[in-house]
Amino acid sequence: MTTDPDDRPGADDEPEGGGYDAEDWRRLTPFTAAVATLDDVQARRAVFALGDTTEARVLEMELPQPVIWWEEDGEQAAVAVQAEVHTNADGEIMEVLGLILPDGDAAVALLEDVDLVDDTDPTWRDLVDRAIDGAESED
Repeated sequence: MTTDPDDRPGADDEPEGGGYDAEDWRRLTPFTAAVATLDDVQARRAVFALGDTTEARVLEMELPQPVIWWEEDGEQAAVAVQAEVHTNADGEIMEVLGLILPDGDAAVALLEDVDLVDDTDPTWRDLVDRAIDGAESED
């Protein structure tokens, strides 16, 4: 799920075009105060709000957190800015992350679909650089 890049944490603080590079990702504002509501998403404080789950709570982890997201098109660099635990209708526990991609887009992923890394990880840095280069060539 991808959301509008202006509807996420840190969007108001970004220069024209949004996004981040491997050196300035720490400026992204995490959402850690509580489980996000639709109002939080609409106010650009959170990436996502899940309404059809139970037993929702904040997932304790340091945010913002660089990650490598394993999705359908391969691996992508991202920064987790929101982390929550939810139980779905089938009773399965889901650890859900709100991600900001280097080009400024936002996405939602399960914790099991990402690798937590630090900003010195060469693969993460390369993926950030490639995402930025790709976004610039599309302009």
